[in-house]
Amino acid sequence: MAKLVIMITAQIEMVRRIGDAWHHAGAPGITVIEGYGLQRLANLSTAGEVLPGALSMLEIVRENEPTSMVLLTLVDDAILVDSLQKETESILGDMRAPNNGIFFVIDVERAIGIQRHAAP
Repeated sequence: MAKLVIMITAQIEMVRRIGDAWHHAGAPGITVIEGYGLQRLANLSTAGEVLPGALSMLEIVRENEPTSMVLLTLVDDAILVDSLQKETESILGDMRAPNNGIFFVIDVERAIGIQRHAAP
């Protein structure tokens, strides 16, 4: 069964290193998505930095730096999942420690188009 590996971290400066490590470990492709914590966006609007009703949520997001990054990869090998976790923790530290992020895996019943990738 395919696995969707998701890692969320506020350590934005480390995302490139994690993505490169995942690629070298054999991840067939990695997607990076900017994240915006809902609490931070709410704080911006209540702190007076954003006038209520003046901007849409999309405009608020466009005018502010992301608060986190999300890395995604879809793999068809459970052993590779362990390697990705190990690589992530070699960069960020123990994922159970505060402020390092969240690493989780979801079983994917059907995945079409996963390409096998030979680690360089």
